[in-house]
Amino acid sequence: MTQRLLVAVSALTLLLGLIARFAGHAALANALWLIGAVPVAVSIGIAGMIRLLRRDAGVDAIALLAIVGAIALGETLAAAVIGLMFASGRALEDYAEGKARREMSALLDRAPKSANRYVGDELVQVPVAQVAPGDRLLVRGGEVVPVDGRVESAAAVLDESALTGESMPVRRLRGEAVRSGALNAGGPFDLLATTSAADSTFAGIVRLVEAAQQAKAPAARLADRYALLFLPLALLLAAAAWALTGDPVRALAVLVVATPCPLILAVPVAIVSGMSRCASRGVLVKGGGMLEGLARGDSLFFDKTGTLTAGHARLTAIETVDAIDPDALLRIAASVEQMSQHVLAEAIVSFARQRGLALSKPADVREEHGAGLAGTVEGRRVAVGSYGFVARFALSAAWAESLRKRMRREGATGVFVAVDGAMAGALLLGDEIRLDTPRAIRLLRRAGIRRIVMLTGDHRDIAETIGEALGVDEVLAEQAPGDKLSAIETAKQAGATIMVGDGINDAPALAAADVGVAMGARGAAASSEAAGIVLLVDRLDRLAEALVIARRARRIAMQSVVAGMGLSLVAMLFAALGYLPPVAGAILQEGIDVAVILNALRVLRTRTAGDTQGRLDAAEGARLAAEHHELGPVLDRIRACADRLPLLPEENLHAELVELDGLLKDRLLPHERDDEKNLYPRLERMLGGDDPLAPLSRTHREILRLGRLFHHLTEDLPRGPLPAETVQELQRTLYGLDAILRLHFAQEEEIYHGMSEVA
Repeated sequence: MTQRLLVAVSALTLLLGLIARFAGHAALANALWLIGAVPVAVSIGIAGMIRLLRRDAGVDAIALLAIVGAIALGETLAAAVIGLMFASGRALEDYAEGKARREMSALLDRAPKSANRYVGDELVQVPVAQVAPGDRLLVRGGEVVPVDGRVESAAAVLDESALTGESMPVRRLRGEAVRSGALNAGGPFDLLATTSAADSTFAGIVRLVEAAQQAKAPAARLADRYALLFLPLALLLAAAAWALTGDPVRALAVLVVATPCPLILAVPVAIVSGMSRCASRGVLVKGGGMLEGLARGDSLFFDKTGTLTAGHARLTAIETVDAIDPDALLRIAASVEQMSQHVLAEAIVSFARQRGLALSKPADVREEHGAGLAGTVEGRRVAVGSYGFVARFALSAAWAESLRKRMRREGATGVFVAVDGAMAGALLLGDEIRLDTPRAIRLLRRAGIRRIVMLTGDHRDIAETIGEALGVDEVLAEQAPGDKLSAIETAKQAGATIMVGDGINDAPALAAADVGVAMGARGAAASSEAAGIVLLVDRLDRLAEALVIARRARRIAMQSVVAGMGLSLVAMLFAALGYLPPVAGAILQEGIDVAVILNALRVLRTRTAGDTQGRLDAAEGARLAAEHHELGPVLDRIRACADRLPLLPEENLHAELVELDGLLKDRLLPHERDDEKNLYPRLERMLGGDDPLAPLSRTHREILRLGRLFHHLTEDLPRGPLPAETVQELQRTLYGLDAILRLHFAQEEEIYHGMSEVA
C-alpha cells in the first residue's frame, strides 16, 4: 500500500510539475518535483536503516544517493523521475511477488476457524481448536473440512484442488479417510474426527507454508551480494567521471543507472514463482533454499517401501494344482482368512471381494498367530498359511519346493492352501512397484538426475530384483536408518543429494540430505517435518515436475543476475561518457527493471510432463483400471491352463480349452478391440504428437493374432489324446499370450495413471 501511495504521489507531482514548467512557472515546477522525490528518499532511508539494524546490508543506498545528489545539484526533474522509477519498481516487485505467492497463500486463507459438532442430537458450532479425536462433525456444502477424519455418511464429494493441485472433485465413500483442507463440493456429510485440529494434515501444511513464505533463497542472498559490489563500483565510476570531466551531473547519471533493481527485484520473484508453480502441482517447497538445492541435485536416493513400491501386500498370482480353478482356491482361502486380522489375510480377503467372489462363513477355525489358520469351509477342511504350517495338514508336494525357490527369486510371499489333506495351491503376494514409479524415474533422468540409488532394509535378492526392474543405478540393501544416513553423508562429498522417503525411519536421512523429500500425502509426520519438500499428492512423478520447475527457476534467476548487471554496467559507461543524462538514465533503468521482472515471471508458465492437452478425470481413470482388474481372472486362467495342459485328464482337456477360448472370445478380445477403436483415439488427442500410442496399438494386433491362433488350434483339436507337439504349440501360444497381456496391461495402467486427475 505504501509503495502504491508513493507511486501515485510521484506520478502526480511529476505531471503537475511538467505542466507548470511548460506554463513558465519554473519555481512551482521545482517545488512539485521536490514534493514527489523527497518522500521516496525518506522511504528508502528508513528501509535502509531497518535492514542495517537487522544486519542485512541495504543495496538501495545508490538510489538514495542518486535522489539526494540530484536535489543537491538542482536537478529536481531528475530527482522526481528517479523517485517515480524507484517507487514504481518496488510496486511492480510487490505485485509480482503477490502474484507468484497466490497458490501458497490460498492455503492459508482457507484455514477453517470453526466446526459443527454433534452434542447429543444437537449441532453446536465450536472453535476448530476444540475438536478432539472421536468427535462427530457435520460438514456443510461449501465448507472446508476442519480436521482429518472418516466419512460417516454414505458418500462425500470433495474438491481437493488446494491440497493436490487437481481440479476434478473426488468421491469418498463411507469409512474412507478425508484430509482436512478439502472443500465439500457436494451435500452435507457427517465426519468422524480422527485427529485434533493442531495435528491434522491441513494444520501441518499451513505451518510448512508459513515457514516457506518466511524463508529467503540463497539466490536472493547471492543477488544481494552481487548488488553490493555495485555500490563501490558505482561510486568509483561516478567519482572518476566527475574528476575527469569536472561535471557532477555525469556522476549523478552514473548513480541513477547503477541502482541494482534488476537484481534485488527479479531474483526473488523468480524463486518465489518457482515455489508457487510447484505448489500448484501439489509440491510444497519449504523455502527458496530448498528450491535451489533441488535445482542443483544430481544424486537421488529413494527409500523403497512406500516410496518406490506401494508399501502394502497385494495378491500378484494364484498357483493351483490339478484342475482346481484359481478363483475357487482364492474363495476358499479368503473364506478362512476372514477370521484373521493379519495384514496378509486382509489383503487376500480384499482381493477376493474385489473380484466379486461370494465368501462362505468358516467353522471350527483355529489360528496360530503369525503362521496360519485352519477351519472348515462348506464341509471341507482347509488350512491356509506358511508352508511349514500348512504342511502339518497335508502331504508335501514336489511343486511346493519349486515354488518356494521361485518366491525367493522374485521376492514374493507365499500363502499356501491345503484342502482335505492335499496341497491345493498357493497365493503369491508382494509389495508391488507403484504405477507411477517407472515414469517418474524416466522423467527424473530426463530432467538431469545423474545417479539414482535405492535404499531398503529388505534382503539383497529381493532388493536387487526390484532395482533391476526399475533400472536404478545402485541398490543398497539391508540398510538400517544409520546406514542410510552414512550413505547420504558419503554421497554429499561428490555433489548435491536428494533423499525421498515416507517413514519415521527415513527422517534422519531426509534431514541429512541437501534436499529431503517426504511423501506427505500418506507418510509419517516426522518425515514431513524433517524434509524440505513435501509431496502433498501421492504421486512420485510430481517430484520430476518440481525438479523441472526448480531448474528453470534457478536458470531464469541467474539470467536476471547476468542481464541486470550487464545492462546496468553498459548504461553506467554511457552515463560516464556523457551520452546518458540523469532523466533518460532513470527511464532506461525502469525499462531494465520491467524487462527482468517480466522475465522472472516466466517461471509461472513453466510447462511440465503433467501439462497434457487433456486429462482423464479420476472416475474414468478408476474405471479403466477396474476393467483390467475384472479381466484378472481371465489372465490367471490363461497361465493356469498352460501350466496344467500336460497333466489334465483327457476327458477334461477339451472342455478346458473350449471354455478358455470362449472367455477370450467373449471378454478379453472385445475389450482390446474397444480400446483400439474408442479409447486410443481420445488418448492420442490428449497426448499430442505423432501417433504416440503406436507401440501399444501394435501390441493389440499381436494379442488379437495370438487369440485367433488359439481359437484355430482349439477348433482343430483331434479326437482322443492330444499329440505332444499339439500340446507344446498350445502351451507356447498361451504363455506368449499371458506374457504380452500382462506387459500390455501394465503399460496401459501406467498411462492411465499418468493422465488421470488425482483421486
